[in-house]
Amino acid sequence: MIWNKKFKYPQTIREAIEGERHYLISDEKLPSVTTILQATQSDEKKASLDKWKQRVGAQSAENIKNEAANRGSIMHKLIECYLLDERHMDLTDLGQQADKMAQTIIDEGLKGYMEEIWGTEVCLHYPGLYAGASDLAGVYEGRESIMDFKQSNKPKKREWIDDYFLQLAAYATAHNQVYGTKIQSGTILMCTKDNYFQKFTVSGLEFQKFMWEWLKRVDLFYEKRSKLAKNHE
Repeated sequence: MIWNKKFKYPQTIREAIEGERHYLISDEKLPSVTTILQATQSDEKKASLDKWKQRVGAQSAENIKNEAANRGSIMHKLIECYLLDERHMDLTDLGQQADKMAQTIIDEGLKGYMEEIWGTEVCLHYPGLYAGASDLAGVYEGRESIMDFKQSNKPKKREWIDDYFLQLAAYATAHNQVYGTKIQSGTILMCTKDNYFQKFTVSGLEFQKFMWEWLKRVDLFYEKRSKLAKNHE
């Protein structure tokens, strides 16, 4: 892996506006990619999440979500430090678990595959529309790519993770718009809490499909926001 800082990525401030994450970039407050995805979820997905909460109980669901989020944050930090050649240690039980997961992703998903790094924890935005932070941008397996690292409690099937592919498409669309690149590929590197590794790559026509689907979700988000504003007039 070699570093090639060929793009100047902006600094940003994250803040919550009415409970939704936004990024402040160049005096614009832009909704995050995850905010748009959550606001435009299908009724089917919402119902599925509600059924899961009912099955495990509201408090248990909240605990599972928080633990997963904390473990994922530590795992991301450890991978980022590896890429930056920095040291980071977390001696808590959760930290030790995340450390093994991070190392699995590094060993099985990055070493020998990631050829060129443009940036890690890259802030990307599409002016006037949205912003977000991609875990990694660069050249992966010979293709200009957007990368995201995911933790999971259990292994995933490809058909379950369309939202992850939409995230990749969102970041690639923003990168192409601002920097004039032609990214048409993205990869999810995922590890479960018991160290089962999975890699999901989307590229070519399939990736273009997700890019178009993402832009439809952006349109839907702003349509909903406009209707809500009119209702409050």
